Amino acid sequence: MFKLISFLIHGFQPLLIPICFVVAWTVIILVVLSLWAAARDSVTTAKLMHQIPCTGCQYFTDNYRLKCTVRPSIANTEEAINCSDYQPKTNPYLY
Repeated sequence: MFKLISFLIHGFQPLLIPICFVVAWTVIILVVLSLWAAARDSVTTAKLMHQIPCTGCQYFTDNYRLKCTVRPSIANTEEAINCSDYQPKTNPYLY
């Protein structure tokens, strides 16, 4: 029994280096692809979040309890991108 196991191990040894090489490069490629996908998704989300106009609206209060006096439920969300009540600040020192 021991001789059979020893024979199998010695027969498998020449294949071990190429198999480990392929597995190692596969893992590295998968990690790089995963990081690339995460970065691409982060940029897409950031571009979408920069379209939210709430901070430039005169109804935005900059208070975490009541963010917007007109539509507090959609303030600082994706729904506020095309808000019909948006009014740009004319003088930022007054609001």
